[in-house]
Amino acid sequence: MNDQHEQPAIDRPNIVLVCTDQWRGDCLSGLGHPDVETPYLDQLASQGAVVERAYSATPTCVPARMSLMTGLSAGTHRRVGYQDGVTFDVEDTLPSTLSDAGYQTRAIGKMHYWPERNRIGFDEIELHDGYLHYSRQRHRDPACYDDYLVWLRDQTGTASDKDYIDDGIECNSLVARPWDKAERLHPTNWVVNQATRWFYRRDPTTPFFLYLSFHRPHAPYDPPQWAFDRYDGAPLRPPAVGDWSDTFSDWRNDADPTSLVARYRPRDISRAMAGYYGHMTHIDTQISRLRQVLGEFGVADNTYIAFISDHGDMMGDHHLWRKGYPYQGSTHIPFLLAGPSITPGSRVDELVELRDVMPTLLDCAGVNTPDKVEGRSILPLLRDGESPWRTHLHGEHVLLGQSLQWIWWDDYQYIWMSGSGEEQLFDLAADPHQLHDLSDDRADLLDKGRRLLIGELTGREEGFVRDGSLVTGRPVSCVLTHPTPPPTEGR
Repeated sequence: MNDQHEQPAIDRPNIVLVCTDQWRGDCLSGLGHPDVETPYLDQLASQGAVVERAYSATPTCVPARMSLMTGLSAGTHRRVGYQDGVTFDVEDTLPSTLSDAGYQTRAIGKMHYWPERNRIGFDEIELHDGYLHYSRQRHRDPACYDDYLVWLRDQTGTASDKDYIDDGIECNSLVARPWDKAERLHPTNWVVNQATRWFYRRDPTTPFFLYLSFHRPHAPYDPPQWAFDRYDGAPLRPPAVGDWSDTFSDWRNDADPTSLVARYRPRDISRAMAGYYGHMTHIDTQISRLRQVLGEFGVADNTYIAFISDHGDMMGDHHLWRKGYPYQGSTHIPFLLAGPSITPGSRVDELVELRDVMPTLLDCAGVNTPDKVEGRSILPLLRDGESPWRTHLHGEHVLLGQSLQWIWWDDYQYIWMSGSGEEQLFDLAADPHQLHDLSDDRADLLDKGRRLLIGELTGREEGFVRDGSLVTGRPVSCVLTHPTPPPTEGR
């Protein structure tokens, strides 16, 4: 007879999806970053698989998180730029599919869907979205959109009007400083606190899908003091600056700490890095805590853990800041997967995108993927490494008054800017920091990238293609009127 304290045996695996906000794909110490310390994520990577070329094809929160939870491309879910207040309108989601298959589903942290309390198929949600400009209005009760803020104000010794932005820095600023409250009150800790409490209340007779979504390392760059001090004043690697870095100089504003294009003082950049990297190390320790909790509840051996980010952060590379750009800092993201069937130390070198997370996790659970999903499971790549895969990947984002469009294929990236018609070409294998634009040197590769992009954009409502050529100066919108699924080869 089983001990009364033992968990009931469940034949299907549990799924934990850890999503961070704005975590660059190169920022793991186990992957060779010279400054960042992430020992516990490095351990997770060694126990499972690393997807080395994982990308956010539309790299800001709204479109990226739509792809993550629906398995659809930006053209299909229609969010091709950042715009709040657009109602979530996709029926089949990762949580709804798992729920239909008998999973108990829970989301804690950042969602960034509209309306804010839309559960998108989860049984329950607890929210902390950071600073949602569309939602935060003084006449609205925070209980409508931020459970963390309500919790923060309920803590002993905390004033009823306390806020997580009382230090004055805001969610898209270069400015960095240590967290000004007790570490236990930090939103990063809160996510794991709430997850731990949920484990006591979950149904132990069913498998679970737990979505933990950290708002950090997104600004504000305010990690706990110990994490900030680990990097502040250290000789950190400076931002990469390519021979094309004047491309966006018309938008440069060094006086604005929230500028998308700026040449800030080296000391200010260094402190921003200290805050950014400090968040990562802090999250890393909380992921270790989460894994301990899984073990203490006796579910670790039957649980898949995926670690992902919605997009990266330029962090001053090429004098660019935040995200929405086609470049590696903005688009390249981490993707780690560990669990019962994953061979430790596995690597995936194919072009993988956020839309592939949903079918991958459904595959882990043994649940069929809905027919409309455009992403693909990476498990066949891990099993035999020879499975057919996409030949290229299309990315896009409306930014700075134009549509930035790009194609990845083999080791190359082609970029086209709809406002100016400017083209760029990079060899990502030889030049991972994108220091040298090859567009004037390799006409053959430039033409190939252009033709692939034309194939992706033909028939789009913006009119980017006419008579088989790219057209500049077309009006752009962050949300398409009509879905435009990708061509089969680009899926």
